[in-house]
Amino acid sequence: MRVVGVHEDVLVCTSAIWQTTCTIVRGPAVAGDEQAAREAFVVDSPVLPHELEALTALLGQVGWPCSGLLATHGDWDHLLGRLAFPDAALGVAETTAARLTGEPGAAARELRAFDEQHYVERGRPLQLGQLQALPVPGKLEVGAGELELHPTEGHVPDGMAIWIPWAKVLVCGDFLSPVEIPMLSEGGSRSAYRATLERLRDLVEQADHVVPGHGAVLDGVRAAAILRDDLAYLETLDLPLARRSAEQRRVHESNLERW
Repeated sequence: MRVVGVHEDVLVCTSAIWQTTCTIVRGPAVAGDEQAAREAFVVDSPVLPHELEALTALLGQVGWPCSGLLATHGDWDHLLGRLAFPDAALGVAETTAARLTGEPGAAARELRAFDEQHYVERGRPLQLGQLQALPVPGKLEVGAGELELHPTEGHVPDGMAIWIPWAKVLVCGDFLSPVEIPMLSEGGSRSAYRATLERLRDLVEQADHVVPGHGAVLDGVRAAAILRDDLAYLETLDLPLARRSAEQRRVHESNLERW
């Protein structure tokens, strides 16, 4: 697992599987009490067991107490924070809470299928427990700051992007990936995907860094270029030049079936 600091309050961990990202955000210091311990949220998750174990060690090393988990959407590979922090509350958009409640056990089954296919052993099964449904659009306090929550339907029927205003970092889930084309999963929508990209445009223009759900952290200029390419793909169905691998061609064929 690769770990990079993009701000004094933001760490990004990238899994060896699908370059899945996990973002750790610490709340800003309270004025006049800069030495006090500051709470932190873990957004999404790495995939492999040793990466999840390293996540808990990392927070201990930097001294950031985990106050809760957030997931940008309900795909199983973004929900594994429960395995690293089983007692932490898991906050998701109201749309994601509805999806996961309507599909009880689906994430655990999909994780089990992945593990069986790749011979991965885990100490315990995934249990999501009680979810904290967050109103989106909305805000969430973290220490002396607030995270902004923005809706991101289109890839799947649920989800949220997280804007960290004091760090100028956008965590956007499975959008704006440098390694994946726009992907319409079950319940996804081409028109909703385009609407989400338009909604994210202003945030991308403000961002110093953009963290996609899969792939390397982007600066604002690169993220804006990917956003334009993704809008063009949704309009013309022409694959972006930098994302024409065999796997992305397979995703493209799947998209065509859903459109």
